[in-house]
Amino acid sequence: MNTLCLTNGQVLTPQGETDSLLFCDGLIADETSSAPDCEYDLEGDFLIPGLIELHTDNLEKHFVPRAGVNWPAGLSSIAAHDVHMVGSGVTTVFDAITVGEPLNRRSRNEIFAASLDAIADAEAHNLLRADHFLHLRCELAGDNLVELISPYLARERLRLLSIMDHTPGQRQWRDLDKYKTYHSLHGTSEEDFAERLHILREKQTENAHRNLTAIVDICRERALPMASHDDTTPEHVQENVGHGVTLSEFPTTLEAAQEARRQGLSIIMGAPNIVRGGSHSGNVSAQELAQQGLLDILSSDYMPASLLHAAFMLPEVTGISLTKALETVTINPAKAVGLDDRGMLETGKRADAVQVRLVDGIPVVRAVWRAGQRVL
Repeated sequence: MNTLCLTNGQVLTPQGETDSLLFCDGLIADETSSAPDCEYDLEGDFLIPGLIELHTDNLEKHFVPRAGVNWPAGLSSIAAHDVHMVGSGVTTVFDAITVGEPLNRRSRNEIFAASLDAIADAEAHNLLRADHFLHLRCELAGDNLVELISPYLARERLRLLSIMDHTPGQRQWRDLDKYKTYHSLHGTSEEDFAERLHILREKQTENAHRNLTAIVDICRERALPMASHDDTTPEHVQENVGHGVTLSEFPTTLEAAQEARRQGLSIIMGAPNIVRGGSHSGNVSAQELAQQGLLDILSSDYMPASLLHAAFMLPEVTGISLTKALETVTINPAKAVGLDDRGMLETGKRADAVQVRLVDGIPVVRAVWRAGQRVL
């Protein structure tokens, strides 16, 4: 047996805080079960479960590090992304890969297959520190969405699909002025903006309903969990519940989040929204939803370090305990996608854990273990 005792820390378990924890052969063990081979001094730091991330766009940044630049070495991209996630305390990551982007923003159509192949290659060579799963973000307005995803539907690591429609004038971008401002910051002219708007609306009309029907059928046939993205009205939520959606990602209004709660959906909000104190798109504040009990899961979205930071902020924002706040980044996401072997520091669960030190109120990752092995 391979045993390790982590001592002298603030170990947050479901039964309360203790000062030590025993790992044995990749699992969390009863401390009376065997003598440890060695000990590790936590130096008074927190020990928390490994974070579970259901929706990160971070991989994309390593394939397109600068506008117009597609990085040619996919294996190095996934390796760098993996280190970034583990360095943020994430031991289980659902790589959210966009497919069907109507205007191919950020070269997403080119990097789609490359990123999936790079993940498989890295797994085959046992290079990954975190446990990686696939989350396909399906843009319903895309011309060839189903054709693109079909070759990858049999992959064992595919565990989540989400349906998205970023057509301007609704959902995330219901405020056209906000949408226009966002694109003006990226150098889009008035003329180009008008043309973009026209094309996207045409593609939505042509493709959205057909693609939605196909994705719903795929998820039902393969028993894959499905998330909806940027629900804005109660009607959006009700419609998606009818399609079999179980997760509401980033609802944009209080009314949509309230309906998601009534319908029993797990509500996911962006951790950057918590840390920044608001949405960059002008939508509902995640802090407001948290204060009203309408937040189940946090996602780092575009900023991996925000996941841990936001969880440590929630007690101040909402008044809940730190242990309860950490459930939004550990056990709650695990349950939402059927991973029942992780998410808490409890006997029999996987020994995924993170040593965290507070520095001027900011949580800093000091060490990470995945299945009992130190990976950072």
